[in-house]
Amino acid sequence: MKVLIGCSSDELRNHPENNKQELTDDARHIVVNAERTADRVRSLKHGDTFAVFDHYGDIRPIHTGEEGLYYDGTRFLSSLMLNLDGLRPLLLGSTVRDDNDQLIVTLTNPDWFVNGQLRLASNSLHISRKTFLLDSVCYLEILIENYSFQSVDTNLTIHFAADYMDIYEVRGMSRKARGKYITPCVTENKVSLSYLGLDVERRTTAITFTPRPEEISESHANFRVSLRSRETQTILVTVACKRALRTYTPPLDLNQARARVLMEIEQNKASFCSLQSSNGQFNAWVDRSLSDIHMMITPLPTGPYPYAGVPWFNTPFGRDGIIAAWECLWMRPDVAKGVLAYLAATQAVDFIPEQDAEPGKILHETRSGEMAALKEMPFGRYYGSVDATPLFVTLAGAYYERTGDIALIETLWPNILAALEWMTTFGDKDGDGFLEYERRSIDGLIHQGWKDSDDAIFHQDGTPVQGAIAMCEVQAYAYAAYKAAGMLAGVLGHSTEGIRFMRQAETLRLTFNESFWCEELSTYAMAIDGEKRRCCVVSSNAGHCLFAGIASQERAERVAQTLLAPEAYSGWGVRTISSAESRFNPMAYHNGSVWPHDNALIAYGMARYGLTPQANRVFSGLFEAAMYFDLHRMPELFCGFSKEDGEGPVLYPVACAPQAWSAASMFMLFQACLGIQVDGIRKQVTLVRPMLPDFLNEVRIIKLQVGDSSFDIDVMRQRDGTGVTVKNAKKGPAVVQLVS
Repeated sequence: MKVLIGCSSDELRNHPENNKQELTDDARHIVVNAERTADRVRSLKHGDTFAVFDHYGDIRPIHTGEEGLYYDGTRFLSSLMLNLDGLRPLLLGSTVRDDNDQLIVTLTNPDWFVNGQLRLASNSLHISRKTFLLDSVCYLEILIENYSFQSVDTNLTIHFAADYMDIYEVRGMSRKARGKYITPCVTENKVSLSYLGLDVERRTTAITFTPRPEEISESHANFRVSLRSRETQTILVTVACKRALRTYTPPLDLNQARARVLMEIEQNKASFCSLQSSNGQFNAWVDRSLSDIHMMITPLPTGPYPYAGVPWFNTPFGRDGIIAAWECLWMRPDVAKGVLAYLAATQAVDFIPEQDAEPGKILHETRSGEMAALKEMPFGRYYGSVDATPLFVTLAGAYYERTGDIALIETLWPNILAALEWMTTFGDKDGDGFLEYERRSIDGLIHQGWKDSDDAIFHQDGTPVQGAIAMCEVQAYAYAAYKAAGMLAGVLGHSTEGIRFMRQAETLRLTFNESFWCEELSTYAMAIDGEKRRCCVVSSNAGHCLFAGIASQERAERVAQTLLAPEAYSGWGVRTISSAESRFNPMAYHNGSVWPHDNALIAYGMARYGLTPQANRVFSGLFEAAMYFDLHRMPELFCGFSKEDGEGPVLYPVACAPQAWSAASMFMLFQACLGIQVDGIRKQVTLVRPMLPDFLNEVRIIKLQVGDSSFDIDVMRQRDGTGVTVKNAKKGPAVVQLVS
């Protein structure tokens, strides 16, 4: 993922990596303007379709604003505005339901004057807008009710437009040429807008109105609203997105569509372990996180896959999918299964420099819009991640330990071996045993770890790194990957390979700790550059070394202490870099902000080394932050300003919300504080040094699945520690161990 914020346009244009293209030609840049920071937005998603509305439920026609209805990476509706007799209604309320299935907006009329006389007082009409998505269709129900004592005659007009901009155009990237708009087709109750792209594919937006409007054109539909006191009138609108090369499912009857959405939600709840606690605010965070994960998961032929984030990353990302699946692995392992299957199916088999693809490498991201089809940017199918490949292997090991699903591991074994082969060949640029990256595609990502902004990796004095770069957390992932591969090889009967992988893990652990440790900083160097110089920077990356287990106990404790010092810990969470570093900027994407998924991995790592109080401090900071966020929704990131009494965290202007690995972060934080280990092989659950954070006195884990069994676990704060009770065991005994 890429956002460049905090630099002037001249600085970006003069940067040596950007001197061949203007700022707006950079596929990685998201243009930030006042329109993007003025209002909170409302988002819905279903499969490959998502929508971004303002508080009114409108889509305002702002050229590079993110509002719109999108399908497969293209904006199919760029304007949807409702007014009464030319006036915008007054906003009374706006929210997305707890299950993320519907946007509910409540409006009323402003004072209505005719010839200087008040014709209708405000708050006389109640206007309800209910919007939801299903497949590639947006459903809108408008209900108008007259609460005045007089009859009302007014005009309700819906304005609409479709610009068919690629998501990268919406982000601010310019194009030398575009396709052509086709003459709209207008009937008595339907308007079809179409665009023929340069990829020679026709995209169509079919807008249908019920009942038939009084007036209809290619840009608006007008309805006469005549209501006696207490009468109501309903208007239904469906917006169907069609691609000529994709199978199209026509809109359903509104009630049928709504019933299907609700059925999907109930089925999801039935299959997903959930949490309840003694803290209502925590429960609200849990419920929103569960709903966000459900919304972001898209059913693919290979299984469920959590798309990265709305609006900029509504597509499969390798790293994001792996980490999101890992964060909720203990609760819902089927997500990890779907992620592993998809990434195995898309694993690189050829050497393609313009895609940064090499045999055995795991996907970074994929796109399906017009610009991707035309290769106007490299991300149609792009492999510029150095960490997705070892994380893929490590997740396979963690999935097996969680489920005992040896059949999937047998199927994936060739992919695992190919990934390991990439790690020791293409991934190790100079044969020193470390995984390094150096882009091959001139249009690809300069930095290919999770911090992939152009200025994210630097030396202590702020100078950028050069050459093949080895990130500290990537070596930790590789260590965990070799250990996982050794374990899986043993399970599959490949004992010789298993021993070899274990030896590689131990060798890497020793050389890593010798090469990356910065004694004077009490942490690991963020990276080593192409000249083998350490980037001695206090960064959150070092916390991932605890997550993967490559640190010694003594060094893990020192890293935890460093990350919780005031310079690194904002009070809301661990910053990406310390405030003492030369490039620190609390408003920068990767150089001072707070990322929830980053903090979840760090907290998990702390708990792994017995540092549960420290993990709970991270958990508590993010919980307090979540209470300030709109809908209790954890965004992709937020600014790294220090926590001040009576003030909430500062939002980042173009952060995705929802974001899959941010939504799932709270489940890994919870797992860390209770030390939850689910062993699907032995069919048992272990709680290692469980310690509830201060904001929780009691919590229940509901319908935790272990093999064919399910049960609830109650965890309570007690004077002498933590009490655990098992309830509602089904289909077999519940084996729960408590390790202090």
